[in-house]
Amino acid sequence: MKKKLNCILLVDDDDDDNFFHQIIINEMNIVNKIEVAMNGIEALAYLKKEHQTPPDIIFLDINMPKMNGWEFLEQYKDLSNVQKAKVVIMILTTSADPDYVKKAMEIQEVTGFTTKPLTKELLSEMLQQHFQDYL
Repeated sequence: MKKKLNCILLVDDDDDDNFFHQIIINEMNIVNKIEVAMNGIEALAYLKKEHQTPPDIIFLDINMPKMNGWEFLEQYKDLSNVQKAKVVIMILTTSADPDYVKKAMEIQEVTGFTTKPLTKELLSEMLQQHFQDYL
């Protein structure tokens, strides 16, 4: 890998999933920083915060308290171009509901949809597809 991603943002209310996903990401040694938001509200607050490390990838769960993934995506659309700059959003959820997949693929900001858990293979595919200059 030529260089590491700056940041990956995990948006998920499940501590166990976040812990496991951080292990997978760290083992691949592809990113300088991993941030965790427990719901859409925390994720938006992170993205709006000045001087934060902007994420290159957001792994977004759908079913969360306070603000779910769909609600997050609705508000994400209204962020400034600077706040949304070059972010790949991958929905990472437990549900393979075909209606969820269809709905996700109709949202311009969403890059892909997959079910948990995050795998090294998925991360490798994302890097090859969206971050060629990092390989």
